[in-house]
Amino acid sequence: MRSIWAGAISFGLVVIPVKLYAATEQRDIAFRQVHRKDGARIQFRRFCTLDGEEVPYSDIAKGYELPTGDMVVLSDEDLADLPLVTAHRIEVLHFAPAEQVEPIYAAKSYYTEPDQAGVRAYVLFRDALEASGKVAVAKVALRQREALAALRVRDGVITLETLLWPDEVRKPDFAFLDDDIEVRSQELKMAASLIDTMTEDFDPDQYHDDYREALEAVIQAKIEGNEIVRPGGEEAPEPKAQPADLTEILRASVAAARSGAKSGRTRADAKEEAEQEAEIAKEKAEAKPARSRTRRRASA
Repeated sequence: MRSIWAGAISFGLVVIPVKLYAATEQRDIAFRQVHRKDGARIQFRRFCTLDGEEVPYSDIAKGYELPTGDMVVLSDEDLADLPLVTAHRIEVLHFAPAEQVEPIYAAKSYYTEPDQAGVRAYVLFRDALEASGKVAVAKVALRQREALAALRVRDGVITLETLLWPDEVRKPDFAFLDDDIEVRSQELKMAASLIDTMTEDFDPDQYHDDYREALEAVIQAKIEGNEIVRPGGEEAPEPKAQPADLTEILRASVAAARSGAKSGRTRADAKEEAEQEAEIAKEKAEAKPARSRTRRRASA
C-alpha cells in the first residue's frame, strides 16, 4: 500500500508520527465511453461558454455562483490563505462511547501506521483506546478540507474514519412518521421470533458481488471469442518483456563459480563467465513465451 498522508496523532501532550493508508477500495469494473460504431474513445473538452474557446486546465479557477447568476471567482492563492489548523495533525478533541458515533456519519476509512520513532507511543495509545471501549473524536485535514474523524482499533491497527459534519446528514421528513399506526403485540412477537430465527454471525467473506462476477464473465467471453475492436489509427501495444527465469540465472552463476574454483581461474574470470551464462539463460527465458505465441498463431 502507498501512504496518502503523513502527519501525527496529537493526543494531549503526546505526538505520534503516523502515515495514512486507504483502508478500502472500489472493485467496480471501469468502463470508457466509446463511439458505438467504431469503438473510438469519447473525449471531453472544456469550453468557455462566452467565447466558445477551449480552456486549458491551468486557466481554470473555482467559481461560487450567486442566486443572481453572478460569479465569485476564487484563485489558488485565495484558497492557500485559508487556515487549516490540523493540516498535518490528527487532533484528538475528546473521547466518546462507540455507540454514539452512528454509522450514518461514516464517510471513508483509513489505516494508520506509526513511524519507527513513534511505535511505542502508538501501541500504548492503541491498547488504551481499545481497553476503554470508546472512540477518539478528532479533526484532520485531508485534500485541503478539514474533516471530523473517529479513531478506533481494528485488527491491531488504529483506524481513522472521516465523518460527515452534522449539517451534511439529512433529517428524515416523511409523512408516515406523524401517523398513529397501531401494531398489535402478537404481530410484534411474531416479527421478533422471525428475527431470532434468522440471526447468525456476520461473516463478510460469505457475500459476493454477483453482478460484478457476471459482468466479468461476459467481458471474458468476448475476449476469448475475439470480439475486440481496435479503433482506427491506433497502433497495437508493444508486448511486455517477460521476466527472466531467476532460477536459471542463479543456477548458471553457481555453476560458473564452481568451475572457476576447480580450474584455478581468477575471480574476475569466473565473474565474467557467470555473467555470460546468466545472459544466455535470460535470453532463453525470454524466448520461450515468443515461441509459444508463434505456435498458437500457427494452430489458429
